[in-house]
Amino acid sequence: MAGVNRDRYQGLAGSQGSDSAVDPGTPVLRISQLDALELDSALEQLMWTQFTQCFQNCRPGLLTPVEPELKALLYLLLWRFTLYRSSATVGQTLLSLRYDSTSSLSPHYKPLSPRQKLGLAIFTAAPRWLQERSYRLLPCLGLSPRGAASEMDGGLLQQGLRKVLAIVSGLAKFATLVNFLVFLRNGRHPVLAERIAGAQAVFSKPNVVRDVTYQYMNRELLWHGFAEFLIFLLPLVNLRKLKTAVLLHVLGGKGSDGEGAREPRDVWKDCGLCGEWPTMPHTVGCRHVFCYYCIKSHSIADAYLTCPKCGAEAGTPEMVKIEMRVLDR
Repeated sequence: MAGVNRDRYQGLAGSQGSDSAVDPGTPVLRISQLDALELDSALEQLMWTQFTQCFQNCRPGLLTPVEPELKALLYLLLWRFTLYRSSATVGQTLLSLRYDSTSSLSPHYKPLSPRQKLGLAIFTAAPRWLQERSYRLLPCLGLSPRGAASEMDGGLLQQGLRKVLAIVSGLAKFATLVNFLVFLRNGRHPVLAERIAGAQAVFSKPNVVRDVTYQYMNRELLWHGFAEFLIFLLPLVNLRKLKTAVLLHVLGGKGSDGEGAREPRDVWKDCGLCGEWPTMPHTVGCRHVFCYYCIKSHSIADAYLTCPKCGAEAGTPEMVKIEMRVLDR
């Protein structure tokens, strides 16, 4: 028993020592606060995915009627063992952050009170639940546009409630937007629930050393941005036409001269696209011959198709007329 009390006292003393080392005056990077929110959202989504996999062998749609309530319950369960216990979410813990109470005027760190933690949970989970459950609540209140109240052009009470609901929803979205703009300005309270509850993100460890240098991050960001630009640009480039133009300029038309030296009937022996004997031979305006399916599929995929042999612009495919002569022996 004495050993347990000693360990508990040492843990309490260590937590008080770490709290005293926190400096609320040190500004936290905006990107760190946003990354913490993204990590928390990813963790919630992961928990919901793992939870739904437990019912994958049940009939489809089993959890749909109570999905908003289950999501809120999982969030409260996660809140109980993270934010309520240590004044920090999982994302903040990974980034060496925690919540500081802004209701105190003391320059030292002060953890959130139980009331602030509860308020933060309510202001975070309640709007999500109302947004997902509104399709069930509105018919119960007679506010659904498909209900009998709308069909009969219900009374002034229903219309008034509908307008009030629309105004409240618009004001909430506008307040969220204004809060985010203020956050970009001063770097505090990225979500409206933190501002209402009086919670501010601060560093949990003084003089945190970065494991990744800014030079490496800048190089990675530059390379990823260039790679995304290439991924966006390459589908817009006609590589076949570019390749033909480069070959014509580099080789100086030697390939076409060499082919011109051959007899015309030799050109008709192979398709200009697949290289096989042309099936239902067609031409597109030049002296080369193509299979009907080859030239038709390529012309549908590329509106500015050019001949891969000579680089001429492809016109409408026309069937090749072949004259056959029967020689008497």
